[in-house]
Amino acid sequence: MFVLFEEAGKYLGGRVLSEAEASAQVELESGKRVKVKGANIVLRFEKPAPAELLAEARTLAAGMDLDLAWEFAPEGEFAFAELAVDYFQAHPTLAQQAAALLALFEAPHYFRRAGKGRFKKAPAEIVQQALAAIEKKKAVQAQIAEWSAQLAEGVCPAPVREQLFKILFRPDKNAPEYKAVVEAARATQRPPLELLKQAGAIDSPYQFHWRRFLFENFPKGTGFPALQAPAITDELPLADVQAFSIDDSQTTEIDDALSVAGLGSGTVQVGIHIAAPGLALVPGSPIDQVARARMSTVYMPGHKITMLPDDVVEAYTLQEGRDCPAVSLYASFDEATLELKGTETKLERVPIVANLRHDQLDGVVTQTWLEDASVDGENTPEVAKRARAPLSFLFRVAKQLKAQREVVRGKPESFNRPDYNFRLVGNDGEPTGNEQVKIGTRQRGAPLDLIVSEAMILANSSWGGWLGELGVPGLYRSQASLAPGIKVRMGTRALPHAGLGVKSYAWSTSPLRRYTDLVNQWQIIAAARHGKTAALAAPFKPKDADLFSILSGFDAAYAAYNAHQGGMERFWTLKYLQQQGIAELDATLIKDVGNGALVRADTLPLVFQVTGTQGLMRGARVRVRLGEIDEIALDVHATVIERLDAAPAEVAAEEESGEDEEEVAGPIAIAVDLADSDEAAPEKVPA
Repeated sequence: MFVLFEEAGKYLGGRVLSEAEASAQVELESGKRVKVKGANIVLRFEKPAPAELLAEARTLAAGMDLDLAWEFAPEGEFAFAELAVDYFQAHPTLAQQAAALLALFEAPHYFRRAGKGRFKKAPAEIVQQALAAIEKKKAVQAQIAEWSAQLAEGVCPAPVREQLFKILFRPDKNAPEYKAVVEAARATQRPPLELLKQAGAIDSPYQFHWRRFLFENFPKGTGFPALQAPAITDELPLADVQAFSIDDSQTTEIDDALSVAGLGSGTVQVGIHIAAPGLALVPGSPIDQVARARMSTVYMPGHKITMLPDDVVEAYTLQEGRDCPAVSLYASFDEATLELKGTETKLERVPIVANLRHDQLDGVVTQTWLEDASVDGENTPEVAKRARAPLSFLFRVAKQLKAQREVVRGKPESFNRPDYNFRLVGNDGEPTGNEQVKIGTRQRGAPLDLIVSEAMILANSSWGGWLGELGVPGLYRSQASLAPGIKVRMGTRALPHAGLGVKSYAWSTSPLRRYTDLVNQWQIIAAARHGKTAALAAPFKPKDADLFSILSGFDAAYAAYNAHQGGMERFWTLKYLQQQGIAELDATLIKDVGNGALVRADTLPLVFQVTGTQGLMRGARVRVRLGEIDEIALDVHATVIERLDAAPAEVAAEEESGEDEEEVAGPIAIAVDLADSDEAAPEKVPA
């Protein structure tokens, strides 16, 4: 005897080997033996064979008119055999009964399953809704097929173009646009990105990178809501100093300024003055919510997305010719020995007498000019002449502070490579990707850079230590050691920073550009106002969950912004190679990789992979021939054509772990986030 039975949501047939009261042992056509509950057996028959019966039944079921079957079906619960009588004939054949069973079972939108081969008609309105959904699904499938065919032919449908970044980087795998791309990629055997590129979905490589960044980090756009900067209402004393800032000409967010008082008296007071938006803004305010959502200003060649609206920045920036509210750290030094005697924090108004621009003064304010009063260039700007004495003292202090940090650090800081800066010719707003690019250099550790960086390190380490002593939490950067693999981390405790050689380091000197600095400024203001009881008065208390949330959010945003900046600098470097027609480069081998090695260009900010490095050691200098440039993957192919040095030499120890670490950049892996990059240098933020 044969039986037809239900098993795991489908109907099977087999030969009965033995049968008990509530179950039967059944052998399937494959030879497998299964135990079947008696309640699951719906048909018993002697012939034909189960496979033959099911094949005939499926053919009959496929031809059944389900609308007609629904009309014929009895009201209430019924068995499949009853429908077979009404639909086929008074005495339906075994195949017709099985066909009715399969048709009912496979049409849940018409018939609800009641178990054991029994069913119930679905309400008419449910049937209509289900049929409409089925028709819609058919239409969607037809649309997917049409879009897929267009993509395969090299044409990108508008809906797919509109969903480009979502398809590539955050796909909804049920969306028809995504399914069309997958189907076309499978049919053409091409990667999705290549398929979309050839179909014209990408307007330009630059727009691809830019819009991808906006999609992932600014999905609602980069505009600001209407906001008005609140006035600082504190009665602040006017500082008896003449302060000046040192920034790039393009900088609008002037966070810091310096002053020197008491020259010739034996004790000189150096003032580090930081813009004070924290005196007006409060946590949770509309402007704070905007700043917290962005976490930092985003920099890239030719463009930036500011953390705060321009009007808000203008209200608090340390603009020349104004008495600006500031949080000031005063450090007293012995004029002869440069010994640091002590520090004091004040909330005050500071006269800003000049905004010095290092790109205009680097050629004048040299080490020789600062250390030898007899040296004076003919074209020395008047503003530089007025600032010569304080700058000279600040340079002495900066060298002393750096030397002291290097003792703690255990080895000197090395700045073996220049900083590169990018200028896009003819760029008046957001770049298009077609601008002429110029790449210049500035040697790291130039006098003005050293003055600013050492002053900021002094402020950040002093305030970080002070907050720690008072038990006021802050957002710190720390590094346990300079051992390989030990990276800089962020936390809420004052811990040593081995890379800088300081006992603690809390970013506090860029509150207009980094949210961590604004948070720390609120804590510093509380410390300045309340002293030993500041922990109770500060906006963020010890173990504050909100502080940990800010830390986590900042880490993620800052990594993404740095990655985009690095990617765009790489884009413009590759564009520079094309514009200048550069076919060959001199480079230094820095790391072996599979099928070649990574090299660093000698005169450009570019690390790339080359082939033909067999037998070459790390540090070898080579000349390479450049091949194809891929502006989407940000990659360039190259081959070694000549060895430039006679003997291998190890690369100088320039890739130390710490704040000076530079990420070795390479091609971008599409659909994978850019690699995290640590900060290139303390307070090294492009304008």
